[in-house]
Amino acid sequence: MSKKSLVLFYSWSGNTRRIARIIAEKTGADLRELRPQTDYPKNYDEVLSQARDEIQRKQYPPLRPMDLDWSAYEAVYLGTPNWWSTTAPPVTAFLREMMPTDKTIIPFCTHGGGGNGEIAHVVRSHCIGCDVLPLLSIQEDGGAQAEALVAQWLKRIKQ
Repeated sequence: MSKKSLVLFYSWSGNTRRIARIIAEKTGADLRELRPQTDYPKNYDEVLSQARDEIQRKQYPPLRPMDLDWSAYEAVYLGTPNWWSTTAPPVTAFLREMMPTDKTIIPFCTHGGGGNGEIAHVVRSHCIGCDVLPLLSIQEDGGAQAEALVAQWLKRIKQ
């Protein structure tokens, strides 16, 4: 029996959602979105300010409940935007709550020019005992190159 995979992500602008959908399409993985109980503001400057404050205070938003059987998955593609050089607070909230220990975690991020930041380190620090594969980092939504970038990354990490 082949391992069951999940693409789990948070997206504010839609960039990370687009990459998550491409990954799910190419891998046949289930697709689920992390959602905070209270949505972030629609204004870009306001969301940046709120995220910076949450990250600095290490106070992460409560998430909406998900009907998710975490034990059913061996591999989890975990997607986040790069906010202030780290995972978006909803992703950190999920990692702190779940503290995965027995999964293959395959991180990916989208960014506006900040690259990987500390995302790989943050994921590893919350996923003790997991096999954490190399991070995919894509600027904005990847544009016309998005599918090719995802395919090259999946080939490189043998997924």
